[in-house]
Amino acid sequence: MSKIENMKIVIGIPAYNEEKNIASLLIKLKKISQTIIVCNDGSTDLTGKIAKELGATVIEHEKNSGYGSAIKSIFLKAHEIDADVLVTFDADGQHRIEDINVILEPIKNNIADIVIGSRFLNNNQEIPKYREIGIKAITKLTNVTGGTKITDSQSGFRAYSKKVLEEIKPQESGMGISTEILIKTQKAGFKIMEVPIIILYEGDTSTHNPISHGSSVILSTLKYVAIDRPLVFYGIPGIIFLLVGLAFGVWAIQIYSEEGQLITNIALIGVSGAIMGTILIQTATILYSIVSVVKH
Repeated sequence: MSKIENMKIVIGIPAYNEEKNIASLLIKLKKISQTIIVCNDGSTDLTGKIAKELGATVIEHEKNSGYGSAIKSIFLKAHEIDADVLVTFDADGQHRIEDINVILEPIKNNIADIVIGSRFLNNNQEIPKYREIGIKAITKLTNVTGGTKITDSQSGFRAYSKKVLEEIKPQESGMGISTEILIKTQKAGFKIMEVPIIILYEGDTSTHNPISHGSSVILSTLKYVAIDRPLVFYGIPGIIFLLVGLAFGVWAIQIYSEEGQLITNIALIGVSGAIMGTILIQTATILYSIVSVVKH
């Protein structure tokens, strides 16, 4: 338990084959909190054994289920042991221990429910260009779909209040969980805040493939929007397809009436657009009705 305001600070670490880093990391983290959860996500090395020997609570996944699965397990365990604050911290050595107090401060002062350590709020931070472009693109998508106003949606260095742990139940198993949690907390009315942190990119030790990471996040976000906002996801494209189909249909009819000739390509575009638009609008209406019933 942390001595900070007598709050029970729990640090959660998703880990996969991190035997080289986990020992030194846990020794340092114990200066902040004695309650550390390590989710050993199907590691084939000694990650879990080392973590147990150093006194961490270890959650064992039989196979590598993904970052999201590890975070879900950590959320559940933190709630189970009645954590006041959960700090999620990567095992790859990129986060600085001294930034934990910076992350905790807004929750300690009751001015935020979730605090994100943003690498983009620090002007001195040097970020690999490919990561910067990818993260900013994903963050933009998150902000547009979730109504958030943040700079770093993919930061794994976060602090969650007790209220968030009690109410938010993440479902994603992959990298999309970071976006899912932000969208859900924003929708639930929780206060989201960012603080500047520095990421250590020496050697770029992250095990996350940037392409699979980006794809996972985008698909997760689209899936969430498709289910939560079917009128937007299906309805708007449906209306566009229907209007395009009708326009081409009218054009085909006009040509036929004037020249007595049916232009097959134009007619097919008109029919296909109208059919696709109708299907999408019907899908939007049905899903909206189902979602409305489930929510209420």
